[in-house]
Amino acid sequence: MANHFDLTDLQLIVNIGDASSLTRGAEKSHLSLPAASNRVKNLEEHFGTRLFHRNSQGVTLTPSGEAFLRHAKLVLRQIEHLRGDIHEYSRGIKGQIRMLANTTAMTESMPAVLSRYLAAHPDVTVELRERLSYMIVKAVAEGAADIGLVAGQPAGFELEFIPYREDKLVLVTPTAHPLAGPNSVAFADTLSYDYVGLSEWSAIHAFLIQNADRLGHLFRFRVEVSNFETVCRMIEAGVGIGVVPDRVARRYVKNLNIQIVQLSDEWALRNLHVCVRNMKELPGFTRDFVTMLIEDAKTN
Repeated sequence: MANHFDLTDLQLIVNIGDASSLTRGAEKSHLSLPAASNRVKNLEEHFGTRLFHRNSQGVTLTPSGEAFLRHAKLVLRQIEHLRGDIHEYSRGIKGQIRMLANTTAMTESMPAVLSRYLAAHPDVTVELRERLSYMIVKAVAEGAADIGLVAGQPAGFELEFIPYREDKLVLVTPTAHPLAGPNSVAFADTLSYDYVGLSEWSAIHAFLIQNADRLGHLFRFRVEVSNFETVCRMIEAGVGIGVVPDRVARRYVKNLNIQIVQLSDEWALRNLHVCVRNMKELPGFTRDFVTMLIEDAKTN
């Protein structure tokens, strides 16, 4: 099998698939367009199936192409793990960790953990991005990320899920707001009021829109800001209400005239998990990071 395709072929298919363009995929692979086209043709002849549909707009993956792309990403990522493990025995631990997490983890948990981890691993870099849970699980399964922090344990993926911590969302209102009185309120009963929230780059932004959509409600933020502190200050000023992590709300309720109201919806209380493809197959420096995450959750 190795005589029929190599790592260059694997990376080429990944680059073409990600770009939906043979030309851009060839450029990213540092190949001429004829050379790239010939490699794709040889692969298709070898497997006896087309990997791409060609059209005037570019290329799209066939079902066979999607399967090839998924496995190619896993193989390429495993090679990165191999290099990472070998580096540990050369000039110290060197490598990169790609991690995806939700809004709460990004803002509340990661700064302290990363500070300690990077101090102990000066030759490791961490790429941390915010995504929704279903996107995180898919990325880890496909090898596009090493570690994910997700809500629950989504079915359909052969991944390891390690219990992490609870992620509780609450409603925050001005102290004189009509919703400030009840002990708890359903999300559906809040949707007639103006909302303040994080901008669309945040996972919690899309999460709230999705839950409103399930209720058949068109949800819009009246004001979008860049961080939770500004959300809470806007709420104090009477601009609107908002949904934020409980840990955030409790920090700012001490100094701001805002009220914390519990949400009665089941999704407001989520059990977070660290997900990886296979803990034993991760490079040592990545396993160290997962261990530090779990230990931090136990003590904080």
